[in-house]
Amino acid sequence: MTATILTLATESLGDRSYLVHDGEVAFVVDPQRDVDRVLAMADEAGVRITHVLETHIHNDYVTGGFGLAQRTGASYHVNADDPVSYERVPTRDGDLIQVGSMTVRAVHTPGHTFTHLSYVLEGERPAVFSGGSLLYGSTGRPDLLGAEHAPVLARHQHASAHRLAELPHQTVVMPTHGFGSFCSATATTADATGSTIGQELRINPALTQDEEEFVEAILAGLDDYPAYYVHMGPRNLEGPAEPDLSSPARADKAELRRRLDAGEWLVDLRTRTAFAAGHVPGTINLGLDGQFSTYLGWLIPWGAPLTLLGSTPEDVAEAQRELVRIGIDRPAAAATGEPREWTDGPLATTPRATFGDLALVRHHRPVVVLDVRRASEWRDGHVAGATNIPLHELVDRIEELPEGEVWVHCAAGYRASAAASLLARNGRRVVHVDEAFTEAATSGLELEAA
Repeated sequence: MTATILTLATESLGDRSYLVHDGEVAFVVDPQRDVDRVLAMADEAGVRITHVLETHIHNDYVTGGFGLAQRTGASYHVNADDPVSYERVPTRDGDLIQVGSMTVRAVHTPGHTFTHLSYVLEGERPAVFSGGSLLYGSTGRPDLLGAEHAPVLARHQHASAHRLAELPHQTVVMPTHGFGSFCSATATTADATGSTIGQELRINPALTQDEEEFVEAILAGLDDYPAYYVHMGPRNLEGPAEPDLSSPARADKAELRRRLDAGEWLVDLRTRTAFAAGHVPGTINLGLDGQFSTYLGWLIPWGAPLTLLGSTPEDVAEAQRELVRIGIDRPAAAATGEPREWTDGPLATTPRATFGDLALVRHHRPVVVLDVRRASEWRDGHVAGATNIPLHELVDRIEELPEGEVWVHCAAGYRASAAASLLARNGRRVVHVDEAFTEAATSGLELEAA
């Protein structure tokens, strides 16, 4: 029987997991921490999960592999050379894994990590689960184990891509990363929906460039990655259990006030437009409609108490699910409803504007223009005279901003709202430029490139 491949996307992290079955039994590749999703998928398909395959020790999320194997009794396949602290099936290059009528071959493909494995589903319709090795039009980045390893791993990545390129051209490529994940070496794969080895041979730099050209380009193009990544590898080596997704303790107005006064993080999960219209002073806006967990995990001091503020209990539950995937297991508290239910004091608002408004105001008075995009985005073009402090650096560098009213923008508005809330919490007068940066070119503002 032909194998069926089901994809489980985690869009907020830019990752995919896979459940592959023959109608009776299944294997799962790189499951996320909230394993109830893949269990539901298996139930719907009427199959039993017997094997869990890990391509590598992940740096961008806490794996659900160990918990899923514990729950189902499945064999848990992890590279034999990974120094894990739990029982697993030690897997090496060339090992054949029989899952019902399906045969899977492990292939050592270092580059994203030294011990990275890809898994080739053999048969008439072959597929390769390439993890953080061969992505759509790219590869996984080689610097997550430390900048000192990046040059060597970049060379490994090139060689691994060429090894996978020896597979039949019709082999379907099924990567874990590359859909907006910061584990991707480039940002060119976010919109791709599928690929084959034959297609990658035509478009992937790892397969169209020689080794020196590829290594030079990939090292030059590396950008910052989320600070919480440093905690993911060690956690995954320990064998993380299934998360507790039960509701956090509810906080009333008095407790919310106490937590704010203590300098804790109270995160408003609503959209930036709702937040701008009215919010509790001192709260931080990171809406569920953007890369919520990525930027919260990047910004908040690791282990700091966190309170979630959502319109509904479902919003809080969604935020919890996002957070356990990056190892933030239990919020200190939560509150739901509307901002007027969270405080007895007056609500704050955030003025919103366009780049055209910014161009006009600069003709009349000086203002501070803060661009919170990443350095690579800044170099491609920015408003003349603006200050660049990437959002993920703002907490530590906020004192560098000149005095005066701050007009803050990013590429589309999400990061700028978070930055505006951080600035307001620090007593700054702030205006949120809530418009796509592409509109700046026709706004009357002078633009320049680094």
